[in-house]
Amino acid sequence: MTSRLETYRVEAHNTAKLSENKMHDDTVAKRFGFSGGLVPGVDVMAYMVHMPVAKWGHAFLERGLIEARFVRPVYDGEIAGVSAVENEGVLMIDVESRGEICATGTASLPVSAPSFALADFTAVGAVSERKPVSASSYEVGRWLGTVPRDWTGAAASEYLADIRETDPIYAREKLGHPGVLQRVMNKVLVDNAILGPWIHVGSRMQLLSAAKAGDEITARAKVIGNYQKKGHRFVELDALIVANGTTPAAHCWHIAIYQPREQAAA
Repeated sequence: MTSRLETYRVEAHNTAKLSENKMHDDTVAKRFGFSGGLVPGVDVMAYMVHMPVAKWGHAFLERGLIEARFVRPVYDGEIAGVSAVENEGVLMIDVESRGEICATGTASLPVSAPSFALADFTAVGAVSERKPVSASSYEVGRWLGTVPRDWTGAAASEYLADIRETDPIYAREKLGHPGVLQRVMNKVLVDNAILGPWIHVGSRMQLLSAAKAGDEITARAKVIGNYQKKGHRFVELDALIVANGTTPAAHCWHIAIYQPREQAAA
């Protein structure tokens, strides 16, 4: 038996116009064939998170599972419609903008969160000196770390405003939004190499505990894939996101094109 949730509509916001990743810059993105700078995939995934939280509330933030694939860009100022259909406990989620499907995914609520041992994920720091990205930046089997980050006080409120989140649960319960964990996954790549324009194309995130606003977040990421496909160079990460150095917050799989065709050929 299926049921449809009320569509969630967001005026998309490009939070990364001034970031190091120039795929979010209008001029550069147009050189790659896009209409303008891309809204970050991690923020599109944050829009998608709204649906399972609307369905399952705090329980999803403690142990929910969500997966997303980004198939077309979402652009700044455009309306993104997030729809979800539930079938046998699984939400099938689509993000539509400009009349096209831009992202697809699923979300579910496991009976309990799986267990992950900190000791199984090697803690390392980010590189002391970043170098221009190459295949050796993300060697398969290599462990990568991040600069610790937190979203406290005004930063936490600003993040919710940036992703246009309307659910009061985060402010009411002083919780961190799962989207910040995805931002940390992006930082695994950025903190360990100087990247040109690059594209986040998909993620799977199993939440393991409800993050609190102000938690210090780090990632312990292992490179599990580094390959070329259709001229693009891809990297895949398997990571444990850790809060305050002690608490597993999420287990994540993350895939990105770290050198698009035009860059890889240069």
